[in-house]
Amino acid sequence: MPSNKSVSDAPISQFTNCRILREHTLQREDLWVREGKILDPEKLFFDEQGYADQLVDCEASIIAPGFIDVQINGGYGVDFSQASEDVTAGVSLVAKKILEHGVTSFCPTLVTSPPAVYHKVLPQIKVHDGGPHGAGFLGFHLEGPFISLEKKGAHPERYLRTFRSGGIEDLMEAYGSLDNVAMVTLAPELPRSQSVVRELCQRGITVSLGHSVANLSQAEDAVQHGASFITHLFNAMLPFHHRDPGIVGLLTSDQIPAGRTVFYGMIADGIHTNPAALRIAHRAHPSGLVLVTDAITAMGLPPGHHTLGQQVIEIQGLHAYVTGLPLPYSRRWLIKDEFVS
Repeated sequence: MPSNKSVSDAPISQFTNCRILREHTLQREDLWVREGKILDPEKLFFDEQGYADQLVDCEASIIAPGFIDVQINGGYGVDFSQASEDVTAGVSLVAKKILEHGVTSFCPTLVTSPPAVYHKVLPQIKVHDGGPHGAGFLGFHLEGPFISLEKKGAHPERYLRTFRSGGIEDLMEAYGSLDNVAMVTLAPELPRSQSVVRELCQRGITVSLGHSVANLSQAEDAVQHGASFITHLFNAMLPFHHRDPGIVGLLTSDQIPAGRTVFYGMIADGIHTNPAALRIAHRAHPSGLVLVTDAITAMGLPPGHHTLGQQVIEIQGLHAYVTGLPLPYSRRWLIKDEFVS
């Protein structure tokens, strides 16, 4: 049956028998949607005198916004840090698969790689919306190569770089292009990093601090130059210390510019971050928490050997190993940030 055509010709869908999260509680309510936008039922009924064109029985399922994964290295046999001839096909496969798990947009993440990889991979995918075909592509997340040697985690040491000129030249030499880049993770203690942070932010690229031995003052300086994110909080950075909390201290710093929010990614798998540490971070700065998977090529595949950029990873049970190293540094299909000794 038609709805009020004086407002819009688009049909209205009413989702019934669903659960919606409101004020930290799942509540049974109906949801009205038109052209992808949620409607206020009071305005729909009384102002428009409209009603649903389509009823959808959710059978008590939860309706929630789609997940956004800003750190995912690959999955289902696809490694985003591998320079294949058809990067689009690999990204599209992962986009389709993760849609099944509620992820509606993501940032394919490249770990530290040789310049040839960036130069070949980055131009092949343009930012685009998601849909039934798969999750939307928000732009690449470049995790490295401008990171700390001491906190490189599973990143290959031979490809790490420093800022020699402190400008766009360093970035272009490494990446070739920044057109399809959404986020760059770097270590703010590297000399001449401030001008790089400023340059990236001026181009609309989010700067994230991670794989770093920065103290709090260095982290605050980076934020004052435009940085606004922390890559997998607690992992691959100095541990919290009461005399100098390091990057972790940004969660409660009083030196954050007015109106600025520092967001922080966390891998809530119970391995990378103890649940108690996760609760501490959330209670200290709840509005900044961003959950990430940091998933690798092995996601969705059985145990065996898989790649993470220039490294070979072996999956044994719930653990992942960098081939040749004696101890597990990670877990299931989610990860790679810090070698645990």
